[in-house]
Amino acid sequence: MTPASYPGTYVDQGGRETLQFLNDGTTLATTIRGVRFAGPDFDALAPNAATPADQLRLFTLNNGDLCACKFNFEIPLPVMAHSRPGSGILQVELELGKPTANGGIDQEHLQLSFAHGDSVVSSSGSSGLFECELLELQSRLPEGVYLKACINCLYSDYSPYGQGLFGSMLCFRNIKEEYLRVTSKAEFWAVHGRQDRQVQETFLCEQFQLRIAGTGYRG
Repeated sequence: MTPASYPGTYVDQGGRETLQFLNDGTTLATTIRGVRFAGPDFDALAPNAATPADQLRLFTLNNGDLCACKFNFEIPLPVMAHSRPGSGILQVELELGKPTANGGIDQEHLQLSFAHGDSVVSSSGSSGLFECELLELQSRLPEGVYLKACINCLYSDYSPYGQGLFGSMLCFRNIKEEYLRVTSKAEFWAVHGRQDRQVQETFLCEQFQLRIAGTGYRG
């Protein structure tokens, strides 16, 4: 699989840099000021272990992950508009705060917008999760238009234990019939842990089916 490429910018106290996120469906990677960062989530990007200390001083790290910075980048996403395939651009603005004494960061703000044709819709930026911001975008798209990605797939769900910012969806395409009988959290435990794999909200495979409201744990 050829990694997808997301062009964008990075800003911190040291200035502004252009970047390209590479995404192979599991790992996100980018190079900033000559240092390669990689990880499973946009708030879990760690530098290469061999990076010299003098280069690491150019960044703020929290428990080894990049923080105290802002990302702005674009993700191309397919859409279906009144049964016709199309495409659009998801604009991502992500701010990661500074380290705190308890081991976290003091803020994490995510804002999404989606441009398709002549229209642009934006999320509120209130949740801090790709799940909620993408579903909010979907609710603001015209009737008959939907994002064709895992976030809207019939066979995708989240663990009741919670999820990260991005990339922790569970794909149940391997046990479709069993999963489709699930309509509550209590019933979900029968399929939890038996998923085919973990996927990103913006991923798309050939088995995509539009989600039916009320299915699975997430409804």
